[in-house]
Amino acid sequence: MANLSKILVTGATGSIGHHVVAELQARGANVTAMTHSAGGGRVPAGVGTVVGDLTSPDSVEHALGDVDTVFLLWPFLAADGAPDVIDAIARHCRRVVYVSATSVRDDRPPAENGVWGQIEDAIRGTDLDWTFLRVSGLATNTLAWTAPIGASQPVRIPYPRAARSLIHERDVAEVAARVLTEDGHAGATYLLTGPAALTQTDQVGVLSAIAGRPPRFVEITRDEAREEMLTWADAAMVDSALTYWASLVDTPEPVTRTVEEITGRPARSFERWALDHADDIRPTQTSEIVERYTTTSP
Repeated sequence: MANLSKILVTGATGSIGHHVVAELQARGANVTAMTHSAGGGRVPAGVGTVVGDLTSPDSVEHALGDVDTVFLLWPFLAADGAPDVIDAIARHCRRVVYVSATSVRDDRPPAENGVWGQIEDAIRGTDLDWTFLRVSGLATNTLAWTAPIGASQPVRIPYPRAARSLIHERDVAEVAARVLTEDGHAGATYLLTGPAALTQTDQVGVLSAIAGRPPRFVEITRDEAREEMLTWADAAMVDSALTYWASLVDTPEPVTRTVEEITGRPARSFERWALDHADDIRPTQTSEIVERYTTTSP
């Protein structure tokens, strides 16, 4: 282990963060979980917590205390406010491990690399030792499809043949825990993916099998997808995402062995992820009742 100095985990109750906290605890690290409110949510017993909010640099400053290293998850779709948070980290800490995205390219300016590239650029502008984990699509994002699947409705998707190397959140967490506690990772950029690239139709098929439903999808146009996405993201991000997904039809996301190289174990498959989340994917009793009612009523 690199040292026993304190590690602060942001997003500590989220899909990746709570696994990072658990992995660090298992490795005997001195870990503190930053949470939005007192109580700690999914923080394991025995792990210290501190209240902090990434939208409030002052609260982050308070959370840093005697922290040496930060695991940074930026949960927002824009980099607004990130430079102030990163400056606060740089004033207190020596290292940061940041979860970025595979879409970031080193041959493009930060403005063209979206929120992830902009935050990488802000971190590079400090004296922090940094490690970037450029992560492919998170498998957990496909849980958004479970409602229509459970109701035997088609999943509405643009570019159904777009192929993504989706990654299990636990693989990200296990890599992060090693990077946070071992020497030799400063200045490294790691491309983390799942073990295979699956089309969106294949992904729907896996989820439908777990749910006990026939796979059904409807291909929607770019304009239709754009209109739906604008309800939760700004135009620049929506257009960038749709252009990226379109490119994956002919050029699937890359598949790397970085997870195995760092952890000594192959990355988990999308099928494995789906089995791990079977309780989230299978229809609840309530949805079954609603389905029976809606299918038998006039």
